[in-house]
Amino acid sequence: MPEERPMSRTSRCLAAVLATTAVLAGGAVPTSAAADPHVSRHRRAVSATATQSLMTDFRGPVGTPFSAVSAWKQDISQAPTHTRSAAMVRNVADQAAKYYGGIAAFNAYRYSTSVYTVAANTPRADVRWHNCQRKSYTPAGLTGPGGQFSQVPIPAEAVPAAGTDGELTIYSPATDQLWEFWQAKKVDGTWQACWGGRIDRVSTDPGYFSGGFGASASGLAIVGGTIGIKEAQAGRIDHALALALPAPGNWNEFSWPAQRSDGYDKSAAAVPEGTRLRLDPSIDVDKLKLTPIAKMIAKAAQKYGFIVTDKAGCVAVTAESPTATIAATGVDPWKELMQGKPDYLIMKNFPWDKLQALPKDWGKPSSPKK
Repeated sequence: MPEERPMSRTSRCLAAVLATTAVLAGGAVPTSAAADPHVSRHRRAVSATATQSLMTDFRGPVGTPFSAVSAWKQDISQAPTHTRSAAMVRNVADQAAKYYGGIAAFNAYRYSTSVYTVAANTPRADVRWHNCQRKSYTPAGLTGPGGQFSQVPIPAEAVPAAGTDGELTIYSPATDQLWEFWQAKKVDGTWQACWGGRIDRVSTDPGYFSGGFGASASGLAIVGGTIGIKEAQAGRIDHALALALPAPGNWNEFSWPAQRSDGYDKSAAAVPEGTRLRLDPSIDVDKLKLTPIAKMIAKAAQKYGFIVTDKAGCVAVTAESPTATIAATGVDPWKELMQGKPDYLIMKNFPWDKLQALPKDWGKPSSPKK
């Protein structure tokens, strides 16, 4: 099994567990951001004007920092289906039905990523490698001159996403580079992370990390499939969506654009990481009893689809962490966007049984990135 990969994200649905438990017990559900000590600890330290480098600076209706030919921007509405599509979709639907009343998680407050778009003059610093997986060696290419963790332009006010994954994304338009970190945190004034990586020439990149690097278990860029705050405000998502499953296909089976996997399902209906799943394009989404955010997701899933990126504690989609915006402004943008709905109900009634699986390696170019 490959060693250079983040550990399984089995805790990604913790917020949904706590919220559901509170409801079943007849208790109140705390607002995720308000209950987050990581956010409150930083809020007073950052002025409302300090953070001009948020994800919302570059995403909007555009979607991702990757090019139109990336895996995240491909229109799959007319693509053929996998010969085992029906069985694979039943597998996904069964996984969704197994947890939390069949409602997938909408991971904005936990197990998402904080994203910063940085200016050309942002000071750079080396990120220290925290060996949380207790490797017996320092992986080649991680640190030192030109290393993945070297000379990263992390803003002083950066706040990783809440949750044990502590993910952080840094995008530099001036140098056309992207960094993503897993278990990132600042210790005694120095940034450290357990894993992550850098993508150069982002504007022409297919949307994944090479060489075993990157913060997701599949090597796919987390930001590529993340639902941005400004996208939700615009009412449109123009890219594929990251999808985490409790039981992806076994670790040695994955589909492009995934580069590796942390799955374990060896069944004939297994859904490997990297698999592209679209919502049946013939469905009239506006007639479905979905929340506004879920309708946006459904329409994007019809055109761009989902890409399985990770293993998690339940079926889950990823949205931009509001921690950066809250730290800068004191305002939680998701509160208004959710229109009074708690995050654990955003995906209620999503028709997981109406998905269609695409063939293995669909869209893979003849000369993929090395």
